[in-house]
Amino acid sequence: MTIDQQTRTELEAAAFRRLVDHLQKRTDVQNIDLMNLAGFCRNCLSKWLKEEADGRSLPVSMDETREAVYGMPYDAWKKLYQKEASPDQQKSFAATMADPSKHG
Repeated sequence: MTIDQQTRTELEAAAFRRLVDHLQKRTDVQNIDLMNLAGFCRNCLSKWLKEEADGRSLPVSMDETREAVYGMPYDAWKKLYQKEASPDQQKSFAATMADPSKHG
């Protein structure tokens, strides 16, 4: 892209917000499915957000970054939407986690 850094940062931030909004609306999509297909999930986004805040010495907690990504407290999201992972999902997850190139 041939745009200035500030505009690029703004575009990337807007795309991130749209991704988070999309994931908040798609409560039918389980984190384990995201991990198995894409190598990242809502928890990864929360951790990345926390790491970036920490890198800038910002006082942001993991609970706050999870709530920013999930759109509600993490425990509430789990209670409302998280389902038990099937044996096939667990097997795929184990394979994904065994290969660092496949996850964030």
